[in-house]
Amino acid sequence: MKNNILIVLGLVVGVFVNAQTPTIDDVKSVNEVVTADNIEWGWLNPLRGDKSPAAGKLWGDRTKNEPAGFLVKFKKGFSSPPHIHNITYRGVVIKGFLHNDDENAEKQWLPAGSYWQQPAGEAHITAANGQENMAFLDIQEGPYLVKPTSEAFDNGERPINVDTSNLVWLNANDIEWVTEKRNVEIAFLWGKYEKNQLRAALLKLPAGFSGKIKNLSPNFRAVVISGGISHQFSKKEDKKELKAPSYFGAEENATSIISAEKETILYIRTNGEFKVK
Repeated sequence: MKNNILIVLGLVVGVFVNAQTPTIDDVKSVNEVVTADNIEWGWLNPLRGDKSPAAGKLWGDRTKNEPAGFLVKFKKGFSSPPHIHNITYRGVVIKGFLHNDDENAEKQWLPAGSYWQQPAGEAHITAANGQENMAFLDIQEGPYLVKPTSEAFDNGERPINVDTSNLVWLNANDIEWVTEKRNVEIAFLWGKYEKNQLRAALLKLPAGFSGKIKNLSPNFRAVVISGGISHQFSKKEDKKELKAPSYFGAEENATSIISAEKETILYIRTNGEFKVK
């Protein structure tokens, strides 16, 4: 049975809209793959050395004024001093437990699969409580800087913390534009579902999935949050095994051939439509 899920324009279910953060990405994605074993790691704050969380590049350059996606690893017991960032970022927990909130807030430990949003200028702390702690961060502009709370400001956005248990997953029975039943699910996170506007969602593939994802927009980037997939852009090339936290980008009209032995969750960031079939 062939199944075709079209992620369409105009859908607004479960979307968090931000008016302040840039909503268009002019940097076109290309066909590329970064496996978990080939991630370039450094320090998130080089001046602090090993007292800083580690940072791994997936796409873009967080030190420049451009969109970027990167990983952050925290040691158990890490807790930052109160600080702000000059830009808004969004994050998804991949391993461990993370807390991101006002310094006086009671700890809300977000487990793997949870989502949060940190507005520019908002004073907060970040802490980690797992043996291994890792998150994926997505920024729409840069550079990503850490500044003192004395420079705090209100940019009109508000922080969001969504435990993985509170995500709203939609499946074929819930979505009228899925023509055939399939155990593929999607949870919308942020963005505007309008032409050329950035948006992101979590895509859950069931164990045993075998199919394709076709990108229909100038910008498509996917990060493996949990599980893993076999990936190839054509049957002529060798399959690449992408376990969390691997990444792949796709150019417009490119098709990714994928399979998943176990349930897998992908973070998908795009500025247009894509098809799962």
